[in-house]
Amino acid sequence: MSMSGGRGNGGRERLVVIGGDATGMSAASQARRLRGSAELEIVAFERGHFSSFSACGIPYWVGGEVPERDKLIARTPEEHRARDIDLRMRTEVTEIDPAGQRVRTRDVDSGAESWTSYDKLVIATGARPVRPDLPGTDAPGVHGVQTLDDGQALLDTLGRTRGRRAVVVGAGYIGVEMAEALINRGFEVTVVNRGKEPMSTLDPDMGRLVHRALEGLGITMVNDAEVTKVLTGPDGRVRAVATEDAEYPADVVILGIGVRPETALARAAGLPLGARGGLLTDLAMRVRGHEDIWAGGDCVEVLNLVSGQEQYVPLGTHANKHGQVIGTNAGGGYATFPGVVGTAVSKVCDLEIARTGLREKDARRVGLRFETVTIESTSRAGYYPGAAPMTVKMLAESRTGRLLGVQIVGREGAGKRVDIAAVALTARMTVDQMTALDLGYAPPFSPVWDPVLVAARKAAARVRDA
Repeated sequence: MSMSGGRGNGGRERLVVIGGDATGMSAASQARRLRGSAELEIVAFERGHFSSFSACGIPYWVGGEVPERDKLIARTPEEHRARDIDLRMRTEVTEIDPAGQRVRTRDVDSGAESWTSYDKLVIATGARPVRPDLPGTDAPGVHGVQTLDDGQALLDTLGRTRGRRAVVVGAGYIGVEMAEALINRGFEVTVVNRGKEPMSTLDPDMGRLVHRALEGLGITMVNDAEVTKVLTGPDGRVRAVATEDAEYPADVVILGIGVRPETALARAAGLPLGARGGLLTDLAMRVRGHEDIWAGGDCVEVLNLVSGQEQYVPLGTHANKHGQVIGTNAGGGYATFPGVVGTAVSKVCDLEIARTGLREKDARRVGLRFETVTIESTSRAGYYPGAAPMTVKMLAESRTGRLLGVQIVGREGAGKRVDIAAVALTARMTVDQMTALDLGYAPPFSPVWDPVLVAARKAAARVRDA
């Protein structure tokens, strides 16, 4: 086992980064902008084949909207190295030694191990797909979708399989996006979902709208169903997914159950973890209790500004912001990440699905009393061609009228309207204050009263009446 030196390497500090995707390489790039090679050595380790890629784009690559894999790569290893970032691919970190300020690495292909010392460490290990501990989930034809390697393996299976039956387990963002991708590829798709409705990030009444849209695409929805095992044929490949009540034939299975923070390394090193298993950091994204270690992206928990509690929100938007903050601080500057309001948007065919803030059960869990309203409106003036229906649900705190959350399901023009609510949540606006927002209006873009403002007016009246 070899050892790479730390301090004293030409008088330079060494920044070590674990993970070569959004957070890790954003941090490395930002630190390099602030401090030149003469002052700071940057070494990054990535166990996969790709750096700086968009995992969010994988369903669209699988479905054919994105024509090729390389469109999802923002910056190649060679481009990072050209900026004097020593990015070592196919190299897995197997141990963090905070006391000794070093990490142990293993070459994935050769198995060779070595220690690398650091002055500053960034943990950006991301997340791993939830793979239930059930018989058959490791069988050929069963796929998680988290990395470009996963996406390529799935495409290879889709190209080889003769049958055209697919089962998606889980109906969150990845599940519904992969269901649509498989429909686009000509598969018969069944979605098996343990919840009452798809999209558990929405309240069930809004999830029901997504349910109808999925069935409208020809997808078979099976709700309130728990997978008990994956059945295999004589060749060892997947042949069906079983629940307590039924079997659903499958030539390919996608696990879209969600992800968990990849924090086994951090746990073994004794670093602080939250209730969901994500690393806990301060506002500067420094791991609590450790001056020389930062963490960000899908392996951390963040503060929800609406509930005031830590939350696990694995999204690329946050990962890139975390990287900027970490790189600024590790590079000698100052930046903070105050938290999130929980904004997310997705689509199923032409149905747009968006949410921000708290759901009803989130508000109840943290002890907030609230009023809810749901309104039906249109994306444009009703008389203008292309006006499409939109449903907006809004939660406001009882007595104060503070906005707590918004969910939107509709056609073109619906999804990004959630950004109005995200700004209002960040500013801690009341629904009454929202009714006076000076939003852009013209018939091709909105009714005179934007749907979000219609909901705010109704919510403000509900709060007053209560």
